[in-house]
Amino acid sequence: MESSMDKRLKKRYAADRRFRIYGLSAVAISLLFLSLLFISIIGKGYTAFQQTSVLLDVYIDPEMLDPEGTGDRALLSSADFGALIKQAMRKAFPEVTARRDKRALYRLLSSGAEFELRNQVLAHPEQIGTERSIWVPADGSVDMLMKGAISRDTAESDRPLKDKQLVWIDALSSQNRLKKKFNTTFFTAGDSRDPELAGIWGALVGSILTLFVTLLLSFPIGVAAALYLEQFAPRNRWTDLIEVNINNLAAVPSIVFGLLGLAVFINFFGFPRSAPLVGGLVLSLMTLPTIIIAGRAALKSVSPSIYEAALGVGASPMQAVMHHVLPMAMPGIMTGTIIGMARALGETAPLLMIGMVAFIVDIPGSILDSSTVLPVQIFLWADSPERGFMERTSAAIMVLLLFLIIMNASAVILRKHFERHR
Repeated sequence: MESSMDKRLKKRYAADRRFRIYGLSAVAISLLFLSLLFISIIGKGYTAFQQTSVLLDVYIDPEMLDPEGTGDRALLSSADFGALIKQAMRKAFPEVTARRDKRALYRLLSSGAEFELRNQVLAHPEQIGTERSIWVPADGSVDMLMKGAISRDTAESDRPLKDKQLVWIDALSSQNRLKKKFNTTFFTAGDSRDPELAGIWGALVGSILTLFVTLLLSFPIGVAAALYLEQFAPRNRWTDLIEVNINNLAAVPSIVFGLLGLAVFINFFGFPRSAPLVGGLVLSLMTLPTIIIAGRAALKSVSPSIYEAALGVGASPMQAVMHHVLPMAMPGIMTGTIIGMARALGETAPLLMIGMVAFIVDIPGSILDSSTVLPVQIFLWADSPERGFMERTSAAIMVLLLFLIIMNASAVILRKHFERHR
C-alpha cells in the first residue's frame, strides 16, 4: 500500500511536470506571436525594396536646356526637364491627343522623373543634343498596381488608375519598358510627399547623430556616477536619497523627459528645435539612470578581494578602482549601456515633444540641423493615407529592428570580448 510520503512525492513531481509544461507553453506561445509579428511586418514591407520604373527615350533638346550653348551649370539646373519628359511620353503614345488624356498619361510618371533626368544631364552634359534611354520612377499608383496592391477588377471609380491608364501601362509592359528595380531611393533619399520618392536616409542620419550625442554625454557621466556611488560615496541619507531617485527616474515615462527638454533646452536655453543636439540631450537624461543602475550592478559583481589585493600591493584607492575594479566590471557596464542606447533608438514620445516630428526633406549635416529620427519617420508614414507609405512603414520597421538586433548582438560580443581579456 502506498504510503503518505509516496503520495506527497508523486504530487510534488506532478506539480513540477505541470510547471515545466506551463513554462514551455508560455515560451511557445511567445515565439508564435513573435513569429506572426515578423511575418506580418515582412509580408507588408518587403515590396518596398523594389520600385517600378519606366524606360523613356528622351531627346535632350539643347534649345530647351541651353539655347546659347554656354554650358552654365546653374542655367542647366533651372531648365525645364519636365517638358522633355512629357515630350518623350507623347512620342511613346502619339495617339493620345486630347488634353485631358495627356494629363492622365503624364500622371503615370512620378514627379521625380524630371529630377532623375536633370541629375543625369548635370553628370554628363555631353549628352545634350542626343537621344538617351533613361529609366525614371513611375507614379506610386502604377507601382502599387505592379505589386498587386491595386486590383484591376475594382470599379474604375474606386481605384486611382483609370481604364485608359491601364491600357497605357499594359502597352509599356509589353514593350519591356516597365519593370521593378531595386529601390535605391529608399536607402539614399530623405522624406517626400510622394511615396515613390520617400527614403529613410535622412531619418537614419538623424538617428545616428542623436545617438552619438546621447552616447557622448550619458556614458562617461553614467559610469562616473556609478563609480562614485558604489566605490567612494559615504553611506548616509543623502546617498540613499540619490539612489532612490535614480531608481525612480528609470521608471519615469519617456514623454516626461520630452517635456523637460522642451522647457529647459528649447524654451530656456534657446537650442534649435528638431535638432539632434536637443534630441541627444533629452535621450541622455532618459538613458542615464539605466547606465548608472547597470554600472553599479556590474561593480558590485566584482569580488572585493580584487580591490583589497590592489590596496595590499600599494595601489591607492583610485588606482585600485580604475586599474582593477573598473576593467573587471566593464562587460556589464557596456552591456547596460548598449541596452540603454537600444531603448533610446526606439523612442518616439520625447522626440515628438521637441519638434522632431517635422517634415524634413534635407539630409542633416550636423547636430544643429533640423532632422527627424527613424521611429518618428515610421510614425509619420503610418499616419499617411497613401498605400505606398504603408509598405514603406513596414520596411522602415524592418530596418529599425535590424539596427536593434545589431546593437543587442554588439552587447553580447563586447561582453564576451571583455570577459576574455580581463
